[in-house]
Amino acid sequence: MDLSGANLRLDSFEELAIPLFDQLYNFAHWLTQNREEAEDLVQETYVKALKGFSSFQLGTNFRAWIYRILRNTFLTSRKGLKVTMTVPLDLDKDEEGLEPAIEHDTPETLLLARSNHESLQGAIDELPVHFREILLLCEVEEMSYQEISETLAVPIGTVMSRLSRARQTLRNRLRPNLQQGAGLRIARGTNHGL
Repeated sequence: MDLSGANLRLDSFEELAIPLFDQLYNFAHWLTQNREEAEDLVQETYVKALKGFSSFQLGTNFRAWIYRILRNTFLTSRKGLKVTMTVPLDLDKDEEGLEPAIEHDTPETLLLARSNHESLQGAIDELPVHFREILLLCEVEEMSYQEISETLAVPIGTVMSRLSRARQTLRNRLRPNLQQGAGLRIARGTNHGL
């Protein structure tokens, strides 16, 4: 291959890959649950994708192709093979203060909102990787079932069933928290004046 052909190939890679950087980082962060590991995973993904770009067929789904590289890199890493059940106790520094303080917000409503966010984050983090990744690709990255199928190299039926089971698992894990929160609000409502 001559130098101009190599430059054309590099330009094509940059044109396709750079716009996906933030999305890939977000997905990597959800998978690894660690900022530094997510950065390393994305960097390794880009290196592998660039090395293997000659095998990519222009005109096919680049997004699914590079997500598959990221996922496979994660799964073959030490972190990806180990099942993690870590539940973060605090929000990330970047996430604090995202909720605007509105006049009707009270310390109680703010605490409930933060508790709900932590419950959801914890429930997602506790999902097995194959449920968590499919839920994130669908709900966060807004991929179609077809794109998810190509990314994960599984049939569309498997995508739909895993997504359904992931959502059901989340519902089951969150239901006690929601019922407990509703019970507390009802109990507080009946205790006015005490």
